[in-house]
Amino acid sequence: MPVVEARPYAYDLPVDKAAVLVIDMQRDFIEPGGFGECLGNDVSRLQAIVPAVEHLLGLARRMGLPVIHTREAHHPDLSDCPPAKRERGAPSLRIGDEGPMGRILIEGEPGNDFVPTLQPQPGELVISKPGKGAFYATRLTEHLQSRGITHLLVAGVTTEVCVQTTMREANDRGYCCLLLEDCTESYFPEFKQATLQMITAQGGIVGWVAMLDQVLAAIMSEDET
Repeated sequence: MPVVEARPYAYDLPVDKAAVLVIDMQRDFIEPGGFGECLGNDVSRLQAIVPAVEHLLGLARRMGLPVIHTREAHHPDLSDCPPAKRERGAPSLRIGDEGPMGRILIEGEPGNDFVPTLQPQPGELVISKPGKGAFYATRLTEHLQSRGITHLLVAGVTTEVCVQTTMREANDRGYCCLLLEDCTESYFPEFKQATLQMITAQGGIVGWVAMLDQVLAAIMSEDET
């Protein structure tokens, strides 16, 4: 079994029980003109991790690991978007408003799609979620249980919101989560660092953190034995 040199201590990676979970790598969050930029954020920080996430997907596909993509998406009538979520803050455009890439965070709109280089391949699971966590109001638990998944390699955006929420949900459900530091990002660098510290504090209270190269090294080492 590959053993990843992770923080706060080594992460055992049972390949036959592991999946890659890529969270919300959507145009609305990552590209200019999307919801992220409408909130006043510099989206270039999120754009910078796209090649690393692409590398992670390539690794997973070569190894035959299940790949799960999530996207934050709402029904066109906003029936699954509570007013408290839509009205929060003061962005130039709100969820459901017409933006440069269609209606913001509405399922089926161009901006709600994944960035071009991270498109799901046939057979990969896509979870549309109305909340920040990937387990809330979705069938993710059932999909993981049906495949015998116990370990999740986690990537995506943003580190402190949807990624951390999902990891905490997964932890409560008994999953061992490894967050790949160079495959996740925040609009605020200090928020990312604080989240990494929160995840690994108290002996890994939420999970583990490692770089993608550390996962590759563990897999290559196992292949050589």
